[in-house]
Amino acid sequence: MFLLSVLIMGVSTFAVRSEEHMGAAGSCRFHGRHPKTRFQLEGEPLVLRCPQVLHWESTSAHVNVTWHRNDSAAAVPGEEESRVWVQDGALWIVPASRADSGSYICTTRNASYCDKMSVELRVFEKTDASVPLIFYPQIIPLSASGLLVCPDLSEFIGNNADVKIQWYKDSVPLDQDNQKFLSVRGTRLLVNNVSMEDAGYYTCAMPYAHKGRQYNITRNIKLQVKKREEETIPVIISPHQTISASLGSRLTIPCKVFLGAGIHTTTLLWWTANNTRIEDAYHGGRVTEGERQAYSENNENYVEVPLIFDPVRREDLHTDFRCVVRNTMSSQTLRTMVKEAATFSWEIMLAPLSLIVLVLGGIWMHRRYKRRTGKAYGLMELKTGHPDSQSYPSKIKEIK
Repeated sequence: MFLLSVLIMGVSTFAVRSEEHMGAAGSCRFHGRHPKTRFQLEGEPLVLRCPQVLHWESTSAHVNVTWHRNDSAAAVPGEEESRVWVQDGALWIVPASRADSGSYICTTRNASYCDKMSVELRVFEKTDASVPLIFYPQIIPLSASGLLVCPDLSEFIGNNADVKIQWYKDSVPLDQDNQKFLSVRGTRLLVNNVSMEDAGYYTCAMPYAHKGRQYNITRNIKLQVKKREEETIPVIISPHQTISASLGSRLTIPCKVFLGAGIHTTTLLWWTANNTRIEDAYHGGRVTEGERQAYSENNENYVEVPLIFDPVRREDLHTDFRCVVRNTMSSQTLRTMVKEAATFSWEIMLAPLSLIVLVLGGIWMHRRYKRRTGKAYGLMELKTGHPDSQSYPSKIKEIK
């Protein structure tokens, strides 16, 4: 009886788990359209990869992959029976036609999970006008030697190491065994001493046989030749050696570096406090480095990183702050100190004003006193009269 009970419990548990897995697998999560649209030339073999297969292969030992068109509920067959089939999780179309354009949905499923994602396919007519629409951009620096790679051929090459690829420049076949171009084993073309004239459209073509029929697989590559950017010796032109600031205020000290015609991408610029990086010296974030800025003035390049205090404290007055710049050419350090700014005092301001008021008041009082004294003297003369005022009329009478 005990063994029978254990057996029944085990079967029940297995049945419940199986139902859970089937329920989880029954509802597929749709991740929408893949952001990259696939472009293809008609008449050539095509392989569409399932976008989420790489993730599934790393997390699950067994994943079932199916494909179907967005406008059809029927899945693409998994055997190589027709022009369209699924092989190792990838959708094969040999050859592609313009009627194949549309949305294709890839479904990945295992015992416990299921998801979907659509891939957009656009098939163009194989003409010279389609080249600017379907190309792979690649960059090689000027005066250097670089490789052009014929991409997206792994499914067609397989383990074939002796693949034959013909290269063209603007539809003209290239001589691949000279000092300029050299065909490297595999899917690469070596371009020596690249010049600006080497920029343009390249085409790589590889033969591919399927069911007794020969196809050409082509890839268009747009080569961009980039001028080499030269570095120059960086020169710190600010800040000043001493910066005045009020305690408790917010302060920004920019470190401005002159690069001339040099580039800023390889120039490192940072601040230190007592020979320690700012983020390590101030864990609380009171003192931080601001956003790095690169700009040009009068065709000269500059890079700038500000040091931000929020707020300034007395301990900053005794800290050794340094701006450091470095590139492959040189390095430079500039030291700056924060000094407490002189505070405004009304007492100091009022002292000379008070002295001026006292002087002006004294002058005004002196003049007023002198004026009043003059008036009093005049009134006294009018009251007392002149000593010869009585004799003067009598003398006139006597003359008469």
